[in-house]
Parts: sequence; C-alpha cells; structure tokens
Amino acid sequence: MAGHSKWANIKHKKAATDSKRAKIFTKITKELVIAARQGGGKPEDNPSLRLILQKARAANMPNKNIERAIGRGTGEIEGGELLELLYEGYAPNGVGMVIEVVTDNKNRAVAELRHTLNKYGGSMAEGGAVMWQFTRKGMVLVPQEQVADEDEFFLVAADAGAEDIEFSDPVEVICALDDFQAVQEALSDAGYNFEEANLIYDANNQMDLEVKEAMQVLKLVEQLEELDDVQNVHTALHVTDDVADAMMAED
Repeated sequence: MAGHSKWANIKHKKAATDSKRAKIFTKITKELVIAARQGGGKPEDNPSLRLILQKARAANMPNKNIERAIGRGTGEIEGGELLELLYEGYAPNGVGMVIEVVTDNKNRAVAELRHTLNKYGGSMAEGGAVMWQFTRKGMVLVPQEQVADEDEFFLVAADAGAEDIEFSDPVEVICALDDFQAVQEALSDAGYNFEEANLIYDANNQMDLEVKEAMQVLKLVEQLEELDDVQNVHTALHVTDDVADAMMAED
C-alpha cells in the first residue's frame, strides 16, 4: 500500500488551525496559477483547475484570491513568473525524497530547502540519485464516509485501471499515468467526490522504520512543507498506523 492517505490525513488534522491558513492559501494560489497557465481559466475545460478550485473552496479561500490567481495564470493579471522545480534529497535514516517546488525566486527556495534539510538531519542529493526509486503516478483520495460498499468501490476503481487501493481515511487510489483520467471519470460517474486528485511520485519500494526513526523523517517532511515554496514532498517511507498515531499525538 502506498500510504499517502495516512500522511494526507495527518496534514489535514494538523492544518486545522488559523496559523496554517495563510500557508495553505499560498500553496493553493500557486496551484491555481499553474493550472490556469497550463489549461486555461475555465474550470469546465480544465479538469486540473476544477479540482484545485474544490480544494480552494474547501479551505474557505476568498473568491477574490481565487479570481486573482486564475487571472495571473491566464495572463490577464500581471505577476512574477512562477518556476516549477524538482529536487531530490535524503531524510534521516537514508530515506529518499522527491521535493516539488514552485517559486518566483529559485535562489531563495534552494537556500531555505538546504537549511531545513540540514537542520532536521536530511541532505540534498544529486540529480538522479533518488529519482530512480520513484514512479510518477496518479492519486485520487476519496472521503471514507462516501465509500459505503468497499467491494463496489474496488470494482469501479479497478475496472478503470487502479493499481492499488487502500481503504483508510481518506480512501486512496493509485494508478498509472495513462489511466489517471479514466479512474477519475469512473469514480466521478459512480457518484464519488474527490478530496484530492494529484500526480505523485510513488516509491517503488517503501522503507519500514521503527516509530521513533519514522517520526524523524515525517518531522522533516512537515518542516519542508511549511516552506512557502514547497508544494509537495514524496518519500520512500512506509507510514504505518503506529507512526501515524504517534505523529497525531504530538502537539
């Protein structure tokens, strides 16, 4: 099992404070800008934008912020250029990491990234040193309360091309890139609403660590995702239930 949903659930619960709202809005703004830049500003013609709009509204992001971000993406509103960058690194205990960055200042982003990695026991890696451990895939998260019949859900997702389904909260569906659109359409047609639908870097082989060691990794991931320029962090760590419970028990 991929285990992304466990980390998504940890992040969701830990982000439920006002102090996190500004950072959430910053990340969603960047996602809106990029989606609008790549696929246009009309949600009906841009599935990626449509999903990010759902995320923005779930986070209670003001409409004016949403409209400004979309306008910036389509070029109707001026704004600094956003760069999409990818970095590789190691967390404590040799766990490989892929870090997605969106920034208007590459030098600042790299400096903050390097500082945080060094502070929490990680390190930067040369290009290609870690990437071979991951495969680009599609991920769909569905709220657990929507899945009344797991067998039915499994059949719908599997028939559309899902490779891996984890019935946690939220329910996680992993699929190959070529099947990503088909899986989304099949689940949507069956009446399921998504909590998230994203492209991810899925570890080919996950590492199992003791709870204390795994928490060192997740603490670093948490600090990296606090950085405004970091959009997503993918690791080769297997997040077990014990690890998830330990993270949530922390203040």
